[in-house]
Amino acid sequence: MNVLISRIGSFCTSSIGKKLIVGLSGAFLTLFLLGHLIGNLVVFMGPEPFNAYAYFLHHMAHGMGIWAFRIVMIVAVVAHVGFTIILTKENRAARKSYEFPATIQASKSSRIMILSGLTILAFIIYHMLHFTVRAGNEYNNPEIYSFMLDGKEVHNAWLMVIHGFQWWPATVFYVAAMTLLCSHLMHGVGSIFQTLGLRSRRSEGLIKFISIGYAAFIWIGFISIPLAILFGFGPQCIAGH
Repeated sequence: MNVLISRIGSFCTSSIGKKLIVGLSGAFLTLFLLGHLIGNLVVFMGPEPFNAYAYFLHHMAHGMGIWAFRIVMIVAVVAHVGFTIILTKENRAARKSYEFPATIQASKSSRIMILSGLTILAFIIYHMLHFTVRAGNEYNNPEIYSFMLDGKEVHNAWLMVIHGFQWWPATVFYVAAMTLLCSHLMHGVGSIFQTLGLRSRRSEGLIKFISIGYAAFIWIGFISIPLAILFGFGPQCIAGH
């Protein structure tokens, strides 16, 4: 057991290990975003489909599945941001004696990546407090947020989302966080390919196109929900509210 722990520690402190952790955690979070977006877009279909989707998520594996996944996601975000900061500091220290303009620009880009990563981490915490823990609001009030689904009373997650994004500060923060996230993605997706050894001169153009296209798709998809709700032409109109 001690040998295994020692090997894991050695791997995590090695340069290759840290880069692999950043790459794999980034790949996991990138794929998670796509799945999460597809689920969120169900809100446009109305209260019944969205509440059925929310009910399934919160009751899979007797309610433990969603929390297990949230823990894995938070660990992935913390690992990704934490090891990115460590690698950036190590790279900066290693090249300090021979800095050139290109290196200085790369350093600035790294700082932006770290800032966006920390902002995204703060947003995830806020997002979970807002919609998951439901702190500082009445989203747990069954008199307001209840819905009959297949003959049983469930939480009206659809209405909670509508009310949540009708409050403009939440929408502004959400859009700002998604913009930073997708700025991060434009650089991060390409870095994942590079870290995993899948990037070459021949594939560089294609990877850049995929990175920008994926980031744009995620950005448009996520911000469409709060903006549609805030300006009154979104899910609440479809459902006749």
